Amino acid sequence: MTFSADSARQPASAGRPPRDAACVDFLRRLVRTPSLSGQEAAVARHVAAEMHDLGFPSVRVDRIGNVIGRYGRPGGPILLLNAHMDTVDIGDPNAWTRDPFGAEVEGDILFGRGSADMKGGLAAIIHGVGQIVRQGVDLPGEVIVAAVVQEEPTEGMAMRVLVEEEGIRPDCVILAEPTDLHLARGQRGRMEMHLSTFGRSCHASAPERGENALYGAARLIFGLEMLNAGLMTDPVLGKGTLAVTQLRTLSGSRNVIPDRCDLIIDRRLTLGETATRALAEVEAVMQREGVRGAVQIGAYRSLSYTGYETAGPEVYPAWLLPEEHPLIGGAARAIEAALGRRPNVIIWPFSTDGVYTMGVAGIPTIGFGPGDPARAHTADESISLSAVQRAADAYARLVIALLRQLARRS
Repeated sequence: MTFSADSARQPASAGRPPRDAACVDFLRRLVRTPSLSGQEAAVARHVAAEMHDLGFPSVRVDRIGNVIGRYGRPGGPILLLNAHMDTVDIGDPNAWTRDPFGAEVEGDILFGRGSADMKGGLAAIIHGVGQIVRQGVDLPGEVIVAAVVQEEPTEGMAMRVLVEEEGIRPDCVILAEPTDLHLARGQRGRMEMHLSTFGRSCHASAPERGENALYGAARLIFGLEMLNAGLMTDPVLGKGTLAVTQLRTLSGSRNVIPDRCDLIIDRRLTLGETATRALAEVEAVMQREGVRGAVQIGAYRSLSYTGYETAGPEVYPAWLLPEEHPLIGGAARAIEAALGRRPNVIIWPFSTDGVYTMGVAGIPTIGFGPGDPARAHTADESISLSAVQRAADAYARLVIALLRQLARRS
């Protein structure tokens, strides 16, 4: 499917209701409902109820627990709006000056875990499409709102289930992750590696009788630091990176030389880097440093709140939509018409469900959402309520403009 560069000429009031508190009230309910990954059942009920209340003609929960709302004309092009329902934990509660689940409002700012990442975006896409539903806009295709699960630990996994197992194949995807109301077109990927160094244990009073796996790990870590410095760079996404993030010895006592040391490596992948290549680079460092050990790609095994189990490698590819892709121009014009300013085109610093939609499935994907990305996962996480409401208006414009653009080219 290709896209037209034709602009979205919709009246500024298309699909826009009077500003009311409905979207804000919904967002506060979402923030007040804890929803760690794998524990999204309660917030999913709120999402489904809100879709029903707004008049979505089709609302269902799929096998993994995604809440899927649909509106429009089946058989035409499909535009999917994505937002995840799960959040990270609050971390140290003493670092918060406000109740993480209080959804406190001060002026234009709402505070609480998940407000920026990404319940603000979730509320905005539901209410943005709700504007279209209430107006009864005749769309030349179908819009799907997918409130998905478990993005935080295994981004893209829920979207894989939706596409490959539920049979929903959109023509393009908008991710409502925070962009500060700008337009995102890509991100670096990531993978996790598990590495072990091996030695030979003995009493610590005579270390020469053994082989200290921790010393092997120390040489290896230095070699990995040097490897990181020389990793390849993409002119848009930037440099690939490698960081050792955890180290653990398996010694039976503090006076025993450890015979094994386990490390976790966080590897950020830029365009052109593959998991196979990244693994081989680490193996080469081990060989050069003379370290006995083994390295492998990490794997996840996840159980959703519906009891659906998934498993796979911890590999999430980089992706980038070309800046000249007509989806970028069409979306930018629709956003400008809604907000009164042209959005900047940016690259996300973090990972998203786009690792599957664009990185694996090749579905044209962009990002647009309320919230400052720098506020995600922080103590006193917050979001501007006016930005959420403006985003809802922009989503209504985006849906109409992009579906008409798709229909003209189908």
